[in-house]
Amino acid sequence: MQQIKVIIPAFNEQESISHVINDLPKIIDEVIVINNNSTDNTLEVAQLAGATVLTEKRKGYGYACLKGIDYLKNQNEVPDIVVFLDGDYSDFPEELTSLVTPIQKGEFDFVLGARVAEKREFGSMTPQQVFGNWLACLLMKIIYSSNFTDLGPFRAIRWNTLMDLTMSDKTYGWTIEMQLKILRKKVSYQEIKVNYRQRIGVSKVSGTLKGTIFAGIKIIWWIFKHYFSK
Repeated sequence: MQQIKVIIPAFNEQESISHVINDLPKIIDEVIVINNNSTDNTLEVAQLAGATVLTEKRKGYGYACLKGIDYLKNQNEVPDIVVFLDGDYSDFPEELTSLVTPIQKGEFDFVLGARVAEKREFGSMTPQQVFGNWLACLLMKIIYSSNFTDLGPFRAIRWNTLMDLTMSDKTYGWTIEMQLKILRKKVSYQEIKVNYRQRIGVSKVSGTLKGTIFAGIKIIWWIFKHYFSK
């Protein structure tokens, strides 16, 4: 039986984190919530819901994901598959089975949950998110012949593949870095259409002008950095 572990970065998600944890399918071996310097009760709520909770005081999505990876590296037995998703309940955790199945079958090493228009709740993505995703995916298609249509946070990856990517981004560029390295290393990948709803609470990135601008800059920077570093 392949071991599956889930990493959930969370910053002030006390209202949503238990829903995310409770809706995950029972095939999961461990849920690791990274309390990313929250000022609310995210840590306590996640622990009560049964998650392993780590604290990363440096704010940043990438910092939180790297903390979870470091934790897994130091366990007696590393997982076969790692799943990443957000703690705001915008993803549908029960769809995790659809993402990991192609990896379990040996068909792909990376599976992305694509937030396609027909499966998105109205208002779940801001216009700037939709445009940013479109632009980033267009650039990846032009430069790398990519088939990606989204930069969605809900994703599953084989552990050995994840280790080979040597992820490094600390903030907004985490998702695009992973996908660019998937393309560059010619890792087998697949997109699966997933449902997406309005998050609980306010987005820390797309919900602010500063977050939107910096995320956009970081994404474009990663695309061209990888191109010119060939």
